[in-house]
Amino acid sequence: MRTVPEELRTEYENAGWWRRETLGDVLVRGLAAAPGAEFRVHSEVRPWSGSCAEVERTARRLAAGLRARGVGPGDAIAFQLPNWMEAAATFWASALLGAVVVPIVHFYGRKELTHILGTVRPAVFVTAESFGRMRFEPDVSAEVPIVGVVGADFDRLLATEPMAGTLSADPAGPALIAFTSGTTSAPKGVVHSHQTLSCEARQLAEQNELDRSAQLTATPVGHFIGMIGAFLLPVLHGKPIHLLDVWEPGRALALMRSDGLSVGGGPPYFVTSLLDHPDFGPDCLDHMRYVGLGGSAVPVAVTRRLTDLGLTAFRAYGSTEHPSITASRYTAPEHERLATDGRPMPGVEIRLAEDGEILSRGPDLCLGYTDDALTDRVFDADGWYRTGDIGVLRDDGCLTVTDRKADVIIRGGENVSALEVEELLAELPEVAEAVVVAVPDARLGEAVGAVLRLRPGHVLPSLAVVRERFAEAGIARQKWPERLFEVEDYPRTASGKVRKHLVRERIATSI
Repeated sequence: MRTVPEELRTEYENAGWWRRETLGDVLVRGLAAAPGAEFRVHSEVRPWSGSCAEVERTARRLAAGLRARGVGPGDAIAFQLPNWMEAAATFWASALLGAVVVPIVHFYGRKELTHILGTVRPAVFVTAESFGRMRFEPDVSAEVPIVGVVGADFDRLLATEPMAGTLSADPAGPALIAFTSGTTSAPKGVVHSHQTLSCEARQLAEQNELDRSAQLTATPVGHFIGMIGAFLLPVLHGKPIHLLDVWEPGRALALMRSDGLSVGGGPPYFVTSLLDHPDFGPDCLDHMRYVGLGGSAVPVAVTRRLTDLGLTAFRAYGSTEHPSITASRYTAPEHERLATDGRPMPGVEIRLAEDGEILSRGPDLCLGYTDDALTDRVFDADGWYRTGDIGVLRDDGCLTVTDRKADVIIRGGENVSALEVEELLAELPEVAEAVVVAVPDARLGEAVGAVLRLRPGHVLPSLAVVRERFAEAGIARQKWPERLFEVEDYPRTASGKVRKHLVRERIATSI
């Protein structure tokens, strides 16, 4: 892990961004304030209904059972579960024990799971017997000392009596290892401390302070932001917890109507799939008043579409390594909320390198990676993190992410921003979502390929029509799409982000 410069540590502590408390302390305080808050899992295979106090008791029984087996502060507890009650119990038990939680998205397969367990070598692994295509394969976790399988023997890990209080841990020490979504290669293990995660939770809680309605969480809790959003933010607000274990827009719309639940945003895909569903109606807008978008590229066409529906849309920018770099408040001017990624969050600093790469540092920045060599490459001695993103910083302090360094298409020696082309394609009436990647070209080396997901009832426009619209917009010819592809959907990460390297691979083998 990296060494945080002493002057930054002192600054963060003096400002109250870093506190002498663990995730367990934060959790216990929040649960004590609203023990009767509702906790429901909306699932066809494992529904559950009760209170947060009941889930806390299960978590404390799990903590007591694991403590009796020798698990304590600093030990790693991994879980690969859908959005079920047992996922909350496992996360909360880890926090109570002062352990290091390792969430794993439930649709990761044997290869990713083997890599993660081999990297972390957890003391405990909690998983599901089966869910969708997921199946428990005992040999993958054969080296893990303690394994619990929900649907089989999970209850054997629970002690009869719950553990009282929390175990002491170093607030500056590791609390979570979050594996990145693997958009380019094998997942990377990102290490966060109790202090960085608690700071992030408070940042998000303050960002969403206006909307206190009951939220429906459908993003996988195996992704750490999904986990924090489902199992920590509602606790800080004293709000009920509602989970959906399969993202089905029709089911989400039905729950909005029947239970008065809200969908507060996330990656654009989750929002646009609601708007494009045939069951969507004007009455649903009451449950989507404030829509915060982030986690992947946010086209202006999407924020304007939401605004035209009377909703308040705003954008945020961050990553697994640095979760909340910039954001716009819901009260910000419209041009800032819709067309930029906002201003630096409290305590966060940003600057641009000579090539436009965004560098950031702040109190919610991770401690580094499980791979020391990668940590040395990505962080410098002054605490700056190389994001790998390209951006433009306006005079008023607003940042706009314009591309990933890896997403620049080099067409005949000219650099083409994939994000810029995606923004233009998203404005076409036929297009629900656009992904632009480099496709091999014998003459130019790389050409611009557009992979489109269409709105219901529309057909793929011809290349001539697309180029005509780009010409009307005054876009340089080298940026015009040269290949068009249609897909029903893209391969995605747990957070809904398109896995572009897989799109590239599929395109490369189809031409």
